[in-house]
Formats: sequence, C-alpha cells, structure tokens
Amino acid sequence: MGERVTSLLLEWMGQLDYFAIFVLMAMESSIFPVPSELVMIPAGYLVSTQKLTWGGSIVASSLGSIVGSLGSYYLALWLGRPFIARFGRYFLITEKHLSQTETFFAKHGEISIFTGRFLPGVRHLISMPAGVGRMRLSPFVGYTLVGATLWNIILLVLGYVIGENQAWVKQNTLWMVSIAVLFALLLIGGYVAWQRRRA
Repeated sequence: MGERVTSLLLEWMGQLDYFAIFVLMAMESSIFPVPSELVMIPAGYLVSTQKLTWGGSIVASSLGSIVGSLGSYYLALWLGRPFIARFGRYFLITEKHLSQTETFFAKHGEISIFTGRFLPGVRHLISMPAGVGRMRLSPFVGYTLVGATLWNIILLVLGYVIGENQAWVKQNTLWMVSIAVLFALLLIGGYVAWQRRRA
C-alpha cells in the first residue's frame, strides 16, 4: 500500500527532488502511509549520481519530518484521542497501533519521541500521544529533529552505498528494520541507565 502511494505521488510530482522529499517526508511523519525507506534510499542513490546533494537532501527531509510531526501533534492536541481512534482507520491507523504507540510513549517518556523514529509502526504515530499528553513543544521539536535527521541520514547512506541495486532494498527491508529497532533499544537502555545513575 505504502509503495503504491509513494509511486503515485512521485508520478504526480514528476521526479524525486528536494520539494518532493520535503512533501513525502512530511506525509511520512504524519498520518499518511508513505514509508521513509521508499523516499530516502532512492534519494541516497540520486546523491551518488550527484543529481542531489547531501546537504539539500538532509535539510529537505528533516524539515519535512518536522512539519509532518507538528501536524500530527496539533491534530491530536486539538481533536483528542477519541476522534483519532474513530476516524484513523481511513488513514490506516488502527486502534492496535495507536494503543501500542501510547504505551511506548507512556513507558519511555520524552525520549520516546527520539527513539520512536527508528521503530516501524511507531515512527509515524509517535507525535500523537505527545499531542494528547500536551508535551512541551520545545523538547518535542528537539527530539523529533535529532531522531528524524539521524534516521534520514542512515537511509541516505544506505541508498548511496546500494546505488542502482534498489532490488536489494526490497529483499532486505526486514534486516534493515531489525537493525534500526536494535539501535533504538540500545538507546533506550542507555538512557534508562543514565537516568538511574543520575538519581
């Protein structure tokens, strides 16, 4: 589903340029089913061909991630959870995914905004419990910016290294996601250990 939506959007916009990266990553960070892997890995390939630059791709994707996350944050802040739970199915947001994201946010607090960027099923929904919980805007934007930028850079590097062999991406998506999940778990473990040491 996500691959089809991404292909249709790229066909409509004509090509994958900085504006397309911004729009698609804004959608990916909101409630629309646009997988970041299908945007940033091809962008990394275009960086390798010098059709795009590292700086432009990182800035466009990070700004898009911030805009999309803020959209979800304010949507949840204004409309509340019942509205999202009722109408989210029209955007492929299930009650199960929403509950899992809320549990993750409640368990890990503000750091979940950062680590959630690396977890499938959580990445594009993590802004909603932050909005419902009225999390302060400055740490929300800060954690989102750092987490999203790091994730986008990882995907860009993968696209740059893989080059034209985009078929490899489809065959190894599970492996890439597993590495990202392990990285996020290590970050959470390190943060918890640091907090306990401070206490």
